[in-house]
Amino acid sequence: MRKFLNDENGFIEHRQWSPHCWVNVECPDQSDIRFMLDDLSVPPSFLESISDMDERPRIEKEGEWKLTIIRIPLHCQDGDTPYITVPLGIITNNEVVITVCYKFTELIPDFIAHTRCRGIQISRESDFILRLIYSSTFWYLKYLKDISISLKTATKQLERSIRNKDLLSLMKIQETLVFFNTSIRGNEMIIGRIQRLYRDEFDHDLLEDVEIELRQADNTVNIYTDILDSTMDSFASIISNNVNDIMKKMTGVSIVLMIPTLIASFYGMNVEITYGNNPFAFWLILFGSFTLSFILYIVLKKIRWL
Repeated sequence: MRKFLNDENGFIEHRQWSPHCWVNVECPDQSDIRFMLDDLSVPPSFLESISDMDERPRIEKEGEWKLTIIRIPLHCQDGDTPYITVPLGIITNNEVVITVCYKFTELIPDFIAHTRCRGIQISRESDFILRLIYSSTFWYLKYLKDISISLKTATKQLERSIRNKDLLSLMKIQETLVFFNTSIRGNEMIIGRIQRLYRDEFDHDLLEDVEIELRQADNTVNIYTDILDSTMDSFASIISNNVNDIMKKMTGVSIVLMIPTLIASFYGMNVEITYGNNPFAFWLILFGSFTLSFILYIVLKKIRWL
Protein backbone atom coordinates (compact mmCIF):
# COMPACT_ATOMS: atom_id res chain seq x y z
CA MET A 1 0.00 0.00 0.00
CA ARG A 2 1.44 3.38 -1.01
CA LYS A 3 0.59 6.92 0.01
CA PHE A 4 1.70 10.25 -1.44
CA LEU A 5 2.32 13.00 1.10
CA ASN A 6 3.35 16.64 0.66
CA ASP A 7 4.84 18.81 3.38
CA GLU A 8 2.28 21.54 4.06
CA ASN A 9 3.01 22.47 7.70
CA GLY A 10 2.82 18.75 8.35
CA PHE A 11 2.48 15.92 5.87
CA ILE A 12 -0.83 15.90 4.02
CA GLU A 13 -1.89 12.92 1.88
CA HIS A 14 -2.58 13.43 -1.85
CA ARG A 15 -3.97 11.08 -4.45
CA GLN A 16 -1.20 11.37 -7.03
CA TRP A 17 2.55 11.52 -7.02
CA SER A 18 4.25 14.87 -7.56
CA PRO A 19 7.93 15.89 -7.49
CA HIS A 20 9.49 16.51 -4.07
CA CYS A 21 6.79 14.54 -2.27
CA TRP A 22 7.10 11.70 0.20
CA VAL A 23 6.02 8.27 -1.04
CA ASN A 24 5.28 5.97 1.88
CA VAL A 25 5.02 2.27 0.99
CA GLU A 26 4.02 -0.32 3.60
CA CYS A 27 3.77 -4.05 2.89
CA PRO A 28 4.32 -3.46 -0.86
CA ASP A 29 2.52 -5.67 -3.35
CA GLN A 30 3.50 -6.21 -6.98
CA SER A 31 1.86 -2.98 -8.17
CA ASP A 32 3.76 -0.96 -5.57
CA ILE A 33 7.04 -2.58 -6.57
CA ARG A 34 6.38 -1.99 -10.27
CA PHE A 35 5.54 1.67 -9.54
CA MET A 36 8.82 2.21 -7.70
CA LEU A 37 10.90 0.37 -10.29
CA ASP A 38 9.26 1.64 -13.49
CA ASP A 39 7.81 5.05 -12.61
CA LEU A 40 10.34 6.23 -10.04
CA SER A 41 13.35 4.24 -11.33
CA VAL A 42 14.36 3.02 -7.88
CA PRO A 43 17.38 0.68 -8.04
CA PRO A 44 16.17 -2.93 -7.63
CA SER A 45 19.02 -3.73 -5.24
CA PHE A 46 17.59 -1.21 -2.77
CA LEU A 47 14.25 -3.00 -2.59
CA GLU A 48 15.99 -6.36 -2.22
CA SER A 49 17.99 -5.05 0.73
CA ILE A 50 14.91 -3.64 2.47
CA SER A 51 12.99 -6.89 2.03
CA ASP A 52 15.60 -8.73 4.13
CA MET A 53 14.20 -8.74 7.68
CA ASP A 54 17.74 -9.19 9.08
CA GLU A 55 19.23 -6.22 7.21
CA ARG A 56 21.41 -4.04 9.46
CA PRO A 57 21.30 -0.19 9.57
CA ARG A 58 23.50 1.36 6.90
CA ILE A 59 23.67 4.01 4.15
CA GLU A 60 24.36 3.11 0.53
CA LYS A 61 24.69 5.21 -2.62
CA GLU A 62 23.99 4.27 -6.23
CA GLY A 63 24.23 7.14 -8.69
CA GLU A 64 21.98 9.97 -7.47
CA TRP A 65 20.05 7.58 -5.23
CA LYS A 66 20.75 7.07 -1.55
CA LEU A 67 19.46 4.23 0.61
CA THR A 68 19.31 4.63 4.38
CA ILE A 69 18.18 1.61 6.40
CA ILE A 70 17.24 2.00 10.05
CA ARG A 71 15.74 -0.54 12.45
CA ILE A 72 12.38 0.35 14.00
CA PRO A 73 10.44 -1.48 16.74
CA LEU A 74 7.32 -3.50 16.01
CA HIS A 75 4.74 -4.84 18.43
CA CYS A 76 3.79 -8.41 17.44
CA GLN A 77 0.27 -9.31 18.50
CA ASP A 78 0.43 -13.00 17.57
CA GLY A 79 4.17 -13.76 17.53
CA ASP A 80 6.18 -15.71 20.06
CA THR A 81 8.30 -12.64 20.81
CA PRO A 82 6.19 -9.65 21.92
CA TYR A 83 8.42 -7.02 20.29
CA ILE A 84 10.84 -7.26 17.38
CA THR A 85 12.64 -4.82 15.08
CA VAL A 86 12.24 -4.53 11.31
CA PRO A 87 14.13 -2.57 8.66
CA LEU A 88 12.73 0.72 7.37
CA GLY A 89 14.27 1.82 4.10
CA ILE A 90 14.51 5.53 3.21
CA ILE A 91 15.27 5.99 -0.49
CA THR A 92 16.09 9.52 -1.63
CA ASN A 93 17.26 11.52 -4.60
CA ASN A 94 16.83 15.16 -5.59
CA GLU A 95 13.13 14.83 -6.45
CA VAL A 96 11.51 12.29 -4.16
CA VAL A 97 11.70 10.63 -0.75
CA ILE A 98 10.48 7.04 -0.48
CA THR A 99 10.06 5.01 2.68
CA VAL A 100 9.55 1.27 2.36
CA CYS A 101 8.70 -1.17 5.15
CA TYR A 102 7.47 -4.72 4.70
CA LYS A 103 5.45 -4.57 7.94
CA PHE A 104 2.65 -2.31 9.16
CA THR A 105 3.94 -0.34 12.13
CA GLU A 106 2.60 2.30 14.50
CA LEU A 107 5.58 4.56 13.84
CA ILE A 108 4.63 5.99 10.43
CA PRO A 109 1.01 7.02 11.25
CA ASP A 110 2.23 8.54 14.52
CA PHE A 111 5.03 10.39 12.70
CA ILE A 112 2.56 11.86 10.18
CA ALA A 113 0.11 12.87 12.92
CA HIS A 114 2.96 14.47 14.91
CA THR A 115 4.08 16.63 11.96
CA ARG A 116 0.50 17.80 11.42
CA CYS A 117 -0.04 18.55 15.11
CA ARG A 118 3.19 20.54 15.45
CA GLY A 119 3.12 22.03 11.94
CA ILE A 120 6.61 20.68 11.25
CA GLN A 121 8.16 21.49 7.89
CA ILE A 122 11.03 19.33 6.66
CA SER A 123 12.97 20.80 3.77
CA ARG A 124 16.09 18.58 3.74
CA GLU A 125 16.30 14.83 3.35
CA SER A 126 18.91 14.64 6.13
CA ASP A 127 16.42 16.22 8.57
CA PHE A 128 13.73 13.82 7.36
CA ILE A 129 15.97 10.83 8.15
CA LEU A 130 16.90 12.28 11.54
CA ARG A 131 13.26 12.85 12.47
CA LEU A 132 12.39 9.27 11.55
CA ILE A 133 15.25 8.03 13.75
CA TYR A 134 14.01 10.35 16.50
CA SER A 135 10.49 8.95 16.13
CA SER A 136 11.80 5.37 16.21
CA THR A 137 13.63 6.15 19.45
CA PHE A 138 10.38 7.42 20.97
CA TRP A 139 8.72 4.09 20.17
CA TYR A 140 11.69 2.15 21.54
CA LEU A 141 11.28 3.97 24.85
CA LYS A 142 7.51 3.49 24.81
CA TYR A 143 7.81 -0.26 24.24
CA LEU A 144 10.53 -0.47 26.90
CA LYS A 145 8.05 0.92 29.43
CA ASP A 146 5.61 -1.83 28.43
CA ILE A 147 8.42 -4.39 28.77
CA SER A 148 9.18 -3.07 32.26
CA ILE A 149 5.55 -3.65 33.29
CA SER A 150 5.60 -7.16 31.81
CA LEU A 151 8.86 -7.89 33.63
CA LYS A 152 7.40 -6.81 36.98
CA THR A 153 4.24 -8.88 36.38
CA ALA A 154 6.19 -12.03 35.49
CA THR A 155 8.48 -11.55 38.50
CA LYS A 156 5.52 -11.28 40.88
CA GLN A 157 4.00 -14.43 39.39
CA LEU A 158 7.26 -16.29 39.90
CA GLU A 159 7.47 -15.13 43.51
CA ARG A 160 4.16 -16.90 44.17
CA SER A 161 4.95 -20.09 42.30
CA ILE A 162 7.63 -20.96 39.76
CA ARG A 163 5.93 -22.02 36.55
CA ASN A 164 7.34 -22.74 33.11
CA LYS A 165 4.93 -20.24 31.55
CA ASP A 166 6.35 -17.33 33.55
CA LEU A 167 9.94 -18.41 32.94
CA LEU A 168 9.26 -18.55 29.20
CA SER A 169 7.79 -15.05 29.31
CA LEU A 170 11.04 -13.80 30.86
CA MET A 171 13.02 -15.53 28.12
CA LYS A 172 10.91 -13.79 25.46
CA ILE A 173 11.51 -10.43 27.12
CA GLN A 174 15.22 -11.19 27.14
CA GLU A 175 15.09 -11.94 23.41
CA THR A 176 13.29 -8.65 22.78
CA LEU A 177 15.95 -6.71 24.68
CA VAL A 178 18.64 -8.31 22.52
CA PHE A 179 16.78 -7.17 19.38
CA PHE A 180 16.39 -3.65 20.76
CA ASN A 181 20.02 -3.41 21.87
CA THR A 182 21.51 -4.35 18.50
CA SER A 183 19.04 -2.19 16.56
CA ILE A 184 19.55 0.94 18.67
CA ARG A 185 23.32 0.61 18.40
CA GLY A 186 22.97 0.19 14.64
CA ASN A 187 20.89 3.38 14.44
CA GLU A 188 23.57 5.19 16.47
CA MET A 189 26.12 4.26 13.81
CA ILE A 190 23.88 5.83 11.17
CA ILE A 191 24.15 9.21 12.95
CA GLY A 192 27.90 9.37 12.36
CA ARG A 193 27.44 8.38 8.73
CA ILE A 194 24.86 11.15 8.24
CA GLN A 195 27.29 13.72 9.67
CA ARG A 196 30.00 12.67 7.22
CA LEU A 197 27.67 12.34 4.23
CA TYR A 198 25.66 15.56 4.57
CA ARG A 199 28.37 17.59 6.36
CA ASP A 200 26.63 20.79 7.55
CA GLU A 201 23.41 20.27 5.59
CA PHE A 202 21.31 19.20 8.57
CA ASP A 203 19.75 20.61 11.72
CA HIS A 204 22.45 20.41 14.40
CA ASP A 205 19.99 20.86 17.26
CA LEU A 206 17.86 18.03 15.90
CA LEU A 207 20.96 15.86 15.57
CA GLU A 208 21.87 16.53 19.20
CA ASP A 209 18.34 15.65 20.34
CA VAL A 210 18.45 12.40 18.37
CA GLU A 211 21.81 11.44 19.90
CA ILE A 212 20.52 12.15 23.42
CA GLU A 213 17.39 10.05 22.88
CA LEU A 214 19.39 7.19 21.38
CA ARG A 215 21.76 7.17 24.35
CA GLN A 216 18.80 7.19 26.71
CA ALA A 217 17.21 4.25 24.89
CA ASP A 218 20.52 2.38 24.87
CA ASN A 219 21.03 2.95 28.61
CA THR A 220 17.45 1.88 29.34
CA VAL A 221 17.90 -1.35 27.40
CA ASN A 222 21.14 -2.09 29.25
CA ILE A 223 19.49 -1.44 32.64
CA TYR A 224 16.57 -3.74 31.87
CA THR A 225 18.96 -6.37 30.53
CA ASP A 226 21.01 -6.29 33.74
CA ILE A 227 17.84 -6.48 35.86
CA LEU A 228 16.53 -9.40 33.83
CA ASP A 229 19.85 -11.25 33.98
CA SER A 230 20.03 -10.90 37.76
CA THR A 231 16.38 -11.95 38.07
CA MET A 232 16.94 -15.05 35.93
CA ASP A 233 20.06 -15.95 37.93
CA SER A 234 18.16 -15.51 41.20
CA PHE A 235 15.30 -17.72 40.12
CA ALA A 236 17.73 -20.32 38.77
CA SER A 237 19.37 -20.43 42.21
CA ILE A 238 15.95 -20.68 43.88
CA ILE A 239 14.92 -23.55 41.60
CA SER A 240 18.21 -25.37 42.24
CA ASN A 241 17.82 -24.86 46.00
CA ASN A 242 14.24 -26.17 45.90
CA VAL A 243 15.32 -29.25 43.99
CA ASN A 244 18.10 -29.92 46.52
CA ASP A 245 15.66 -29.47 49.40
CA ILE A 246 13.18 -31.91 47.85
CA MET A 247 15.91 -34.49 47.20
CA LYS A 248 17.13 -34.16 50.81
CA LYS A 249 13.62 -34.74 52.16
CA MET A 250 13.09 -37.72 49.88
CA THR A 251 16.41 -39.16 51.07
CA GLY A 252 15.33 -38.70 54.70
CA VAL A 253 12.00 -40.44 54.05
CA SER A 254 13.86 -43.31 52.34
CA ILE A 255 16.16 -43.71 55.38
CA VAL A 256 13.17 -43.76 57.77
CA LEU A 257 11.38 -46.39 55.68
CA MET A 258 14.56 -48.45 55.34
CA ILE A 259 14.41 -49.63 59.03
CA PRO A 260 11.06 -51.52 58.88
CA THR A 261 11.93 -52.74 55.38
CA LEU A 262 15.25 -54.19 56.61
CA ILE A 263 13.66 -55.88 59.66
CA ALA A 264 10.82 -57.31 57.56
CA SER A 265 13.39 -58.66 55.09
CA PHE A 266 15.30 -60.53 57.83
CA TYR A 267 12.15 -61.99 59.40
CA GLY A 268 10.79 -62.92 56.01
CA MET A 269 13.65 -65.36 55.32
CA ASN A 270 12.77 -69.07 55.12
CA VAL A 271 14.98 -70.02 58.12
CA GLU A 272 14.47 -70.45 61.85
CA ILE A 273 14.55 -67.13 63.74
CA THR A 274 14.38 -66.06 67.35
CA TYR A 275 10.86 -65.73 68.74
CA GLY A 276 9.55 -67.36 65.59
CA ASN A 277 7.07 -69.45 67.58
CA ASN A 278 5.99 -66.63 69.87
CA PRO A 279 2.29 -65.81 69.28
CA PHE A 280 3.07 -62.09 69.75
CA ALA A 281 6.06 -62.11 67.41
CA PHE A 282 4.31 -60.18 64.64
CA TRP A 283 3.21 -57.38 67.00
CA LEU A 284 6.61 -57.22 68.66
CA ILE A 285 8.36 -56.90 65.29
CA LEU A 286 5.85 -54.30 64.13
CA PHE A 287 6.22 -52.29 67.34
CA GLY A 288 10.02 -52.47 67.22
CA SER A 289 10.12 -51.39 63.57
CA PHE A 290 7.92 -48.35 64.10
CA THR A 291 9.75 -47.42 67.31
CA LEU A 292 13.12 -47.41 65.58
CA SER A 293 11.69 -45.51 62.61
CA PHE A 294 10.18 -42.91 64.95
CA ILE A 295 13.48 -42.44 66.77
CA LEU A 296 15.28 -42.03 63.44
CA TYR A 297 12.61 -39.54 62.32
CA ILE A 298 13.19 -37.42 65.44
CA VAL A 299 16.95 -37.47 64.86
CA LEU A 300 16.58 -36.38 61.19
CA LYS A 301 14.11 -33.71 62.24
CA LYS A 302 16.60 -32.22 64.69
CA ILE A 303 19.33 -32.02 62.06
CA ARG A 304 16.74 -30.50 59.63
CA TRP A 305 16.71 -33.26 57.09
CA LEU A 306 12.93 -33.44 57.25
